[in-house]
Amino acid sequence: MRSKRKNPFVRLCSVMAGIVLLCAVYHPAFAAQAEKPSKWWQKTIAYEIYVKSFKDSDGDGTGDLRGILSELDHLKNLGVGAIWLTPCFVSPQKDNGYDVANYYDIDPAYGSMEDMENLIEEAKKRKIRIVLDLVFNHTSNENEWFQESRSGRDNEKSDWYIWKDPGKDGNAPNNWRSIFGGSAWTYDEERGQYYLHTFLPEQPDLNWANPEVRRALIDVADFWVEKGVGGFRLDAITYIRKPEDFSDGKPDAGDGTVGIHAMTANTDGILDYLGEFKAAVQDGTDIFTVGEANGVSADELPEWVGPDGVFDMVFEFSHVSIDVADEMNWCKTRSWTLPELKACFTASQKTTESTGGWYPVFLENHDQPRSISHFLPEGADRVAGGKALATLVLTMRGTPFIMEGEELGFVNVSWDDIEDYQDISTRNHYQFALDEGYSEEEAMEGVHHFARDSARTPMQWDQSENAGFTEGTPWLPVYEDYSVYNVDSEMADPKSVLNWYLTLSRLRGEHEELVTGSYEELFHDDEQIFAYTREKDDKKAVILINFSAQEASYDDACIEGARLLLSTNENNVKGRLAPFEAAIYQAAA
Repeated sequence: MRSKRKNPFVRLCSVMAGIVLLCAVYHPAFAAQAEKPSKWWQKTIAYEIYVKSFKDSDGDGTGDLRGILSELDHLKNLGVGAIWLTPCFVSPQKDNGYDVANYYDIDPAYGSMEDMENLIEEAKKRKIRIVLDLVFNHTSNENEWFQESRSGRDNEKSDWYIWKDPGKDGNAPNNWRSIFGGSAWTYDEERGQYYLHTFLPEQPDLNWANPEVRRALIDVADFWVEKGVGGFRLDAITYIRKPEDFSDGKPDAGDGTVGIHAMTANTDGILDYLGEFKAAVQDGTDIFTVGEANGVSADELPEWVGPDGVFDMVFEFSHVSIDVADEMNWCKTRSWTLPELKACFTASQKTTESTGGWYPVFLENHDQPRSISHFLPEGADRVAGGKALATLVLTMRGTPFIMEGEELGFVNVSWDDIEDYQDISTRNHYQFALDEGYSEEEAMEGVHHFARDSARTPMQWDQSENAGFTEGTPWLPVYEDYSVYNVDSEMADPKSVLNWYLTLSRLRGEHEELVTGSYEELFHDDEQIFAYTREKDDKKAVILINFSAQEASYDDACIEGARLLLSTNENNVKGRLAPFEAAIYQAAA
């Protein structure tokens, strides 16, 4: 698989999950918190749409809401019950919509408010709910809130953002570095102060310490709940509370700066803010919330999700960050083993299960590499590997989240010129690597592995020009493999990745244990096979997935007397798995 060097954090995750499990076993009152899932969003499949890349309805090369509306039946066919839309609010698009200028209207590039209302209505007819991406850590610098705030130090919104006077040397107030590179502070001539931005200078951070700001954001959420949305994903939410002390941090780069993540993520008191938001927005509704919780570890999950948590689910990133040695430097990676990856999943599975929480199962999103390129050995069979990973996502405890194109077996792009990449974060990481002394070849290697553009190339619908995404010039090139990997072609091929997703989706609907059953890992130390059981009442499923390009053997006592439900290998043999084979058995509980 890869190097056998162990990750101490992953081992800690595994230990903490074990402690939580023991608590549940020996303390019945604690275990009783693990309620049986009953919410609609716990029994469905969620699907992320990168609005700009899904389907263009008017030929301008940019995906839009009407394009999504035209393909709702594809999602219904997949068993999707919730569609997470990346931000489609009015935005200058400095970060593809994650810089919001107006939370109360739709960006004209994507359509109109009427288009959004039609999408919500038509999706509901198919029993699909629309989930919006709320970017509440920051706004665009073109947002009228910021424009008023910067106009002076005595206006009504003066304290809606984080302003500081220059440091003693006249430069930035401290040495914090933004996530996208460069100082986290930008000087504003009009106000005569610096403002803080966790991301781009065009994305000033809101001051959540101001109750008026929190009230304004609650109002935004309420507006969309009244429009009929089914939930929210809260972007970059772990950064909303800042420490009272804005002093320098210990430098972690050659330029003397320190990453802002280390200085602000999950600052004490953040749960108070989020608890207030939950009580004001969610109580009395059937919507769900999922937080982007970068930096939240498995042992902290009970505070974030479950009966006493601030979210219904959170995306935590121990598994997708398993190869990251330095979040700022894509050239620094670490090797990992399959047992380490299993430990990440098991820690989150057991912790949320034992405390009554719920888990969003995912391998991809708009910020992550494509999972076939990320988690499987180089040169892995794309179809077999895509099916193996699909089996993992669709048979674990939790709500599966599928990224558009994942169901087709998309892989990373590998363009040779940095100018071909549109994502500002990718370009900044490339430049940072050069500034740190890496060669252009080394910097591009990091780009090929981590570039966010890989998850954002246009959706591939058919074999026509531009894969049926647009009749115009696509904003980002369609991947060159579209003649093979597209919806029409894969629907016609019974052995395709897409048809495997459809098969797994139907299987989930027929086997309650795959949705709400308990989770137990098997063969933890096995370097090739990821295996686990899902059990509910008298039904038990055994899932076996070979993550390697070699045949793998296992002790078949775990499936004694069991019958095979599904396998990606037509010649499945008990006790052995072909390269990248995934098999699901039904056994006696």
